[in-house]
Amino acid sequence: MIISATPPEPEAQSLLDEAGDAGPDSEVRELRPFEIGAAQHGERLDRALALLVPEFSRSYLQQLIEAGAVLLHGRPATKPSARVHAGDAGSVELRPTPQSQAFKPEPMALEVLFQDQHVLVLVKPAGLVVHPAPGNWSGTLLNGLLAHDGLAQLLPRAGIVHRLDKDTSGLMMVARSRAAMDSLVQAIAAREVARQYVALAHRPWSGPATRRVDAAIGRDPRNRLRMAVVDLDRNAGKPASTGFELLENADAGCLVRATLQTGRTHQIRVHMASIGHPLVGDELYGGAPAAGMQRQALHAFRLAFQHPATGQALEFSAPLPPDFSAAVALWGLRYNLS
Repeated sequence: MIISATPPEPEAQSLLDEAGDAGPDSEVRELRPFEIGAAQHGERLDRALALLVPEFSRSYLQQLIEAGAVLLHGRPATKPSARVHAGDAGSVELRPTPQSQAFKPEPMALEVLFQDQHVLVLVKPAGLVVHPAPGNWSGTLLNGLLAHDGLAQLLPRAGIVHRLDKDTSGLMMVARSRAAMDSLVQAIAAREVARQYVALAHRPWSGPATRRVDAAIGRDPRNRLRMAVVDLDRNAGKPASTGFELLENADAGCLVRATLQTGRTHQIRVHMASIGHPLVGDELYGGAPAAGMQRQALHAFRLAFQHPATGQALEFSAPLPPDFSAAVALWGLRYNLS
């Protein structure tokens, strides 16, 4: 079902009002005068301001400096690294920055499959970023959850306990209370949450129809924007394990079911590329657009876990989105959720 975002419930809004403050998220702009003292003489501007305006983070103050909101002797000082001297006088306009406003409610349609007072399960569409980050400070799933559920504003990360890449579609679970959040995080760490994906990959599958890839994943030492299979004796990383099962083969590629045993960044994408089957559309890991797919062909179709409060076994499935389904059909493959 599609549930449109609604304003916070009265009880939740009351709690939010009590917990609110006039910090960096406030819309009110304050002009704060300052004077560099002897203790800050010779310091970087950003470090000096962090000492003079201690209620705000240095990173926030750096953004204000770069935005021209800091004046020294009446002129904008736009370099955080500029050295200051005792007696320098100026002012800082404490204004919102994109980062400081990231955790704000933004109404959006959410495809919610299940919701009670403890947990929510939804289908994330491809193209939706989960958490605010550089380049995506707004329009994320977190922003949508904050608008949909007032209680989400009282939880770290709006209750999000796991994530999907921007261009991966499929099932996600979200906590609606702190107790549920702690329980779900522990369940994921203990590998008690079943997460299965379907992937469309380049080249026909060869070898055993079922295989398991146990290969550590870390930051690619040659390209920091990517992850890679790494040797833990030589590079930083974490153990990672994925089970793969061939569903169907085609001349151009294969349809595969993937089961996560661990949850590393880009795990399925990296492991599939490491065995010679980069995902269709996944140009970061050697794939290319094909069969009409412009994004990585990865969909979280099954999610199963114990309810964090009742212990009831819950299981959810999500059909392929239209672009994925069309690509599968174009390659002459058949797919069902079983």
